Amino acid sequence: MKPFAIAGIQMKVSAVASNVEMMKLKIDITMNLYPWIEMIMFSELCAFGPLTHTAQPIPNSFESEMQAMAKKYGIWLLPGSIFEKSEGKIYNTATVINPKGEIVTRYRKMFPFYPYEVGVTPGEAYCVFDVPGVAKFGVSICYDMWFPETIRTLVTMGAEVIMHPTMSGTIDRDIELSIVRAMASINQCYLFDVNGLDTGGCGRSIVCGPDGRVLHQSEGTEEIIPLELNIERAKRSRELGILRLGQPLKSFRDHLHAGQFGIYQPNVPTPYLDSLGPLIKPSRIDAITELKIKEDTLEQKGSPVHYKGDGVI
Repeated sequence: MKPFAIAGIQMKVSAVASNVEMMKLKIDITMNLYPWIEMIMFSELCAFGPLTHTAQPIPNSFESEMQAMAKKYGIWLLPGSIFEKSEGKIYNTATVINPKGEIVTRYRKMFPFYPYEVGVTPGEAYCVFDVPGVAKFGVSICYDMWFPETIRTLVTMGAEVIMHPTMSGTIDRDIELSIVRAMASINQCYLFDVNGLDTGGCGRSIVCGPDGRVLHQSEGTEEIIPLELNIERAKRSRELGILRLGQPLKSFRDHLHAGQFGIYQPNVPTPYLDSLGPLIKPSRIDAITELKIKEDTLEQKGSPVHYKGDGVI
């Protein structure tokens, strides 16, 4: 395997105007400054911002413009994600484009940020793709990372580099930075997390290596993040251990084959998880108490409890 150069673009994202022309300018600037770059990635929902009314069918003119940019410079391009409209549903969808300008694959975010990312339907398929002669890459979007099974599945499918566009502007960004480090080390992979600015996030993009060490962490300003990754490090970590110590992927494999993860078996009851209540947006404490009383009353009467929006029906 040879080294591979990736640039993350941390840029301002508008929610009221298209950001596509600025994305194209950023690609031009990146390739002028760093002509050795082989892949560019933008943040989640970078092109049109975080509002679902921008949803549109795929394929579309945005993909075509990004295909032209990838072909122009002969680079791999992951232009963040957009809201996709399909069969009456909305998905948060990322596209992967190869150096010939061809669509290699698309990925629909599996874990929308419920209960806040209202109206977005979860995707159902994991996404990996090959960069010939380099490595297998996986795609994950923002909140997906909070569910370790998502990154672990991509790695089990062979991914050595996880591309992770993010749109995080909330006060839990410090926690996310810790999760990136944890996911990279636990899964012995590179993790390239690119966040936006303004309505696209608070910045602080981060790139970690297969031992969980931070290769680069941005601050809260616009930035091009050009890094040459030694993909061989991921392979060596998996062969010999993190810092020649733990070998978590091999241990996970051995326990998995022994059937020691009962919660993942079909039809296994999860009474504790079921007891946690509905997935609703937090409210004032008196409203939460009222909802709980209503729920308990319905259960005592033997009536089925159905949840809709932020309450019981």
